[in-house]
Amino acid sequence: MIYDRRRPCALLRAAVAFERSTLMSDITSYRNRLAKNFKHWSKWARRNELSCFRVYDRDVPEFPVIVDWYDGRANLQEYDTGWVQTDEDHEAWLADIWYATAEALGIPEDNVTIKTRQRQKGDSQYEKNQFDDDDHTAHEYVVMEQGLKFLVNLEGYLDTGLFLDHRNTRQRVREESAGRRVLNLFCYTGAFSVYAAAGGAKATTSVDLSNTYLDWTARNMALNGFEGPQHRRVRTDVLQYLEESRDGGWLYDLIVLDPPSFSNSKKMQGVLDIQRDHRWLVETCLDMLHPGGVLYFSNNLRTFKLDAALEPLCTDITAESIPEDFRNKRIHQCFRFERPAA
Repeated sequence: MIYDRRRPCALLRAAVAFERSTLMSDITSYRNRLAKNFKHWSKWARRNELSCFRVYDRDVPEFPVIVDWYDGRANLQEYDTGWVQTDEDHEAWLADIWYATAEALGIPEDNVTIKTRQRQKGDSQYEKNQFDDDDHTAHEYVVMEQGLKFLVNLEGYLDTGLFLDHRNTRQRVREESAGRRVLNLFCYTGAFSVYAAAGGAKATTSVDLSNTYLDWTARNMALNGFEGPQHRRVRTDVLQYLEESRDGGWLYDLIVLDPPSFSNSKKMQGVLDIQRDHRWLVETCLDMLHPGGVLYFSNNLRTFKLDAALEPLCTDITAESIPEDFRNKRIHQCFRFERPAA
């Protein structure tokens, strides 16, 4: 759920009138921690050419929210804790956090977007809010990451268009892409494709089932000057694409496989369950690699366990793939496979 900021007056009145429950600690502890974190990570981000980074991740238990900085705006995610609160109490609590966040970061309240994120269920991979497809570009703006430009949208979608936790792996892809043909599966908005092109990839292929995200990919590529027939976008079910492509021989030198944990989109031929299906996905991708080719496979299923048959074929790079601003939280798992040279 994306928080409706069009009711600030009502929320403020509720906050003033609301008598805090025992679940709520002094908002000052949250505001002070956020301000301290922002000062530290802002310096770190400037050294690393970043205009978007994680600032706060449930540091104070009484304030279970996450705050990500996107170049002058804050994306604030509230996690469902199971606390029992009335609707009025909850809105007042959110209002306190909203105002404290803006104050600590030194930005207007309208530059703070609040979202409630619950665990993925069903086909909620990239949940949208009230905006229509025709309106999805109205709230976009450009951020910088390691010398590259990306369009983000904090208003229109639950996710912003740029997964910050994959920053390190994107850099790995850039460093390994020179002269290579790169396949980006479940490409979302094409950030891995942009990094591959920046690294000198001979060609990129970005595959996704969503026209919206493929269009977003095209605009991210163009924003960085990467256009032309060598940068393909394919709208199709990834499972179908792999089925049809694996018998075509060695097609790619580097593949990025970052699927959702679960998807049952009506446009898909089947249902994707990453725990059940990952071995087939990985083995099919390996069959499509040239000898010496590389596969990066990641997912964010908390309970994920790699199939034992795949363990000897890869290196678990999860620890080094998680950026410093995520404080080593296990937000995803990441594995690097390399097809043996012929």
